[in-house]
Amino acid sequence: MYEYKTTGTCSTSIHFDIRDGKIYSLSFDGGCNGNLKAISILVEGHAISEIIAQLKGLACGRKPTSCADQLARALEQRRAAT
Repeated sequence: MYEYKTTGTCSTSIHFDIRDGKIYSLSFDGGCNGNLKAISILVEGHAISEIIAQLKGLACGRKPTSCADQLARALEQRRAAT
């Protein structure tokens, strides 16, 4: 299980596994519970490259980032480390 500490969002961290280039067991600490549960269900089993392409750069209100953008950043960081 990989943990990523978020910045600039209501959620404080993201947890996930990657197997065969796909994301599994995604969860967030804090944030908008319903929306983050939905993201977790929607990305389950999808390729990390696909998720990054779809979510990177999304903002939340006036914030320059969002929980979805932070997930994309976490996946980029994890991909670079492997």
